[in-house]
Amino acid sequence: MDSSFVLYLGRHTLETTLLLSAPILLTCMVVGIVITLFQAVTSLRDMTLTIVPKLLAVGVVTLLFGNWMLEIILRFTNEIFNYIQNVGH
Repeated sequence: MDSSFVLYLGRHTLETTLLLSAPILLTCMVVGIVITLFQAVTSLRDMTLTIVPKLLAVGVVTLLFGNWMLEIILRFTNEIFNYIQNVGH
């Protein structure tokens, strides 16, 4: 195992993390902006108005993209375990 492999592994890990978290983070950002605009227009300042829609949106996105996210993380995990197995040989 050399430094280029460690850099590759670190980069691949960060890319996978970003890929897995992107749908949820983008959903939270979009819902947050919409709720903030709604609060600014209506002058409502209720904290539950910001939390509940975000939780519902994250739940829906997790249900929609959960299978895809699971496939990505399983592929990444299998790749890591294959690297570990090859180091032993």
